[in-house]
Amino acid sequence: MKVLGNISHLANSGKLIAKSDKTPPAGAFVFTNDKQKIGKVYNIFGPVKNPYIAINLYRSVNKRDLESRQGEKLFVSTKREMEKESKKRRNKKSSNRKNTKNRNKSKPSKKKRSKRSRK
Repeated sequence: MKVLGNISHLANSGKLIAKSDKTPPAGAFVFTNDKQKIGKVYNIFGPVKNPYIAINLYRSVNKRDLESRQGEKLFVSTKREMEKESKKRRNKKSSNRKNTKNRNKSKPSKKKRSKRSRK
């Protein structure tokens, strides 16, 4: 993990704003000092040398707690960690699809009778 920057404030929109000295990749996971995943990089704005980062927080994160941690360092996942996470998600999705296909095959299909065959 790399240092992202410091917590600046909590915006009215519910996004956490951090001030950084580097531009992180969009969509990267954001962590606190205690390695708790708190959200994803949503937007990068401001000057190129010292950008501000808007972080879309997860619902499970206590926003009031983060607001009181102003100035604390945040960390961002590296490109390699992001690729591992996306591979895990793809594997989960493909295994879920296979399971649903197998379930559908095991059920006997019900044939609908047409109106003509009823008469």
